[in-house]
Amino acid sequence: MFRRPIFAANWKMNKGPSDTQAFVKSFLSKLTGRPACDIVIAAPFISLPTLSESLRDARGVEMAAQNCSQFDDGAYTGEISVKMLREILVRHVIIGHSERRSIFGETNAVINAKMKKAREAGLKLIFCIGETLEERNAGILENVLRTQITEGLAGITAEDMDDTVIAYEPVWAIGTGVTATAAQAQEAHAFVRSVVTELYGSEIAQKLRIQYGGSVKPNNAAELMACPDIDGALIGGASLEAQSFVDIIVNGCPAD
Repeated sequence: MFRRPIFAANWKMNKGPSDTQAFVKSFLSKLTGRPACDIVIAAPFISLPTLSESLRDARGVEMAAQNCSQFDDGAYTGEISVKMLREILVRHVIIGHSERRSIFGETNAVINAKMKKAREAGLKLIFCIGETLEERNAGILENVLRTQITEGLAGITAEDMDDTVIAYEPVWAIGTGVTATAAQAQEAHAFVRSVVTELYGSEIAQKLRIQYGGSVKPNNAAELMACPDIDGALIGGASLEAQSFVDIIVNGCPAD
């Protein structure tokens, strides 16, 4: 089954409004032709309005938020609701990134609540999962991924899965310069798809796009994207430079 690849830039806490405007101008000028993939840029909250304006005439590039609140409104200082994100034309939201889990203590239950709230607002999900090096070395990779998937997707309907992407990010490969081998990444992606098959059936699992994230670079994009169960990439540091992000997309995705 053909699954249209999706390449998402996750800028994390980088690029304010002026840097965002400059990046988009450079990125669009370098993205010649039309790769046969979806492109998403996840900017910091403060830069999303500028990103929206900069992408106004761009075809095939959509915005993502890096997080959202599980609450609609109220006394939650510093939080951003899904209704606020929709108001500024955000289409996607990243939920469950390892940094949200490890630094900010987000549990599977909190992540699941955010997933449900985002879907109530019609936002498309980029749902992150992944194991630490200690968990991989202990031989519990599959148990960790199964728990993250089943608890994170609890209450997410089969219809919701049409607007869901899973991003597999081995924590030990994020921002470290260490990348899982293509064989390691493929094995994990195939396992993720098998768990989704158990939860939702083969048809939905085969349609589901699963991204790889973890030190994706222009020189390894083609090998990773050639794996049968890898359907794009969630890119951190290498997406901060326009040329690097373009090169990953072009190397990992054929042109229309």
